[in-house]
Amino acid sequence: PGIDGLETYQRVLQIHPKQKAILVSGFSETNRVREAQRLGAGAYIKKPYAMETIGMAIRDELSR
Repeated sequence: PGIDGLETYQRVLQIHPKQKAILVSGFSETNRVREAQRLGAGAYIKKPYAMETIGMAIRDELSR
């Protein structure tokens, strides 16, 4: 609570530098999303999403 996905991902990377991630939000893609992707996060998926969509994003990220 109190921090967004980018800050969460930055903190995770301090502990696990090779951590893989996908981004999910109900908001449109922002500069913060692009910054997380620059740091290594994978696909951005906008809510609501189909289970197939998130499943494919996870599969793609794990195979990267």
